[in-house]
Amino acid sequence: MTAESSAPQQILLVTGMSGAGKSTALETLEDLGWEAIDNFPIRMLPDLLARSEGHCAPLAIGVDARTRGFVPSEIRAQFEDLTERSDLSVGTLFLDCVSPEIERRYNETRRRHPLAQGRPVSEGIRAERELLAPLREWAQMVIDTTGYGRNHLQQAVRERFAQDPSGALTITVTSFGFARGMPPIADLVFDMRFLDNPHWIDELREQTGRDPAVAAHIQADPAFDTAFEKIAGLVQSLIPLYAAQGRAYLTVAFGCTGGRHRSVFSAESLFKRLLDGGYEPTLLHRDLAARAADTVEGPVP
Repeated sequence: MTAESSAPQQILLVTGMSGAGKSTALETLEDLGWEAIDNFPIRMLPDLLARSEGHCAPLAIGVDARTRGFVPSEIRAQFEDLTERSDLSVGTLFLDCVSPEIERRYNETRRRHPLAQGRPVSEGIRAERELLAPLREWAQMVIDTTGYGRNHLQQAVRERFAQDPSGALTITVTSFGFARGMPPIADLVFDMRFLDNPHWIDELREQTGRDPAVAAHIQADPAFDTAFEKIAGLVQSLIPLYAAQGRAYLTVAFGCTGGRHRSVFSAESLFKRLLDGGYEPTLLHRDLAARAADTVEGPVP
């Protein structure tokens, strides 16, 4: 038997509030090389572990209120027993979210909450939170996804569960709008609201920082070139330092008021600069699809 095969198999219980992002977390774990099973009947867990003996891939098991035979106290007891086994390394991840945000998500998707049973969604959420309290209290790791988009939850899972943290630094460049909240995961945040706002130019309002006319308007601001060169230089000087510390992920975020013009163009500009520098960053625009709105941008200056 090799040293690799004798290492304990990783088992991760993934649970949490319905609508908090369990499916996204499992999909991300699968992308990281985990074997992921959702809504697995817990009574069949011993058979599953017996069949997986000798397998090196870590195993993520998703359970929630929809799972057949879902009794939190029994699940907790069963996984606590597994922690006594020397051939297993057992962890627990709980996905949480504030109740109003979960209710908003359900209303947007028009899905039925598994515990509502014809009652308002809010009552189903309340009942589920009480039901899951023992698991949340016991979980080794809790991720609150209240302010997370799908991409940010994926990044949070990658940061915690990537199997090769010593690999190359993964760089994400993102834009966002301060009016819609700060990004929950960002290592470096640059506020671009000192630049002239294209939102107040009628012909530019419905365009974005990806459009040439908006780009020209921002570049014409005397403050842009000097500020951007300093920002780009700082980021490029910090990347090897973060990598030297063993960091797996680095997120650089640019913010403006609505997240559609100045921050987008700045993020695009840094993305291209990093590509030219030999890096392979990921580019995300959190609020690019949001509708331009005076209520977000504020009164005419």
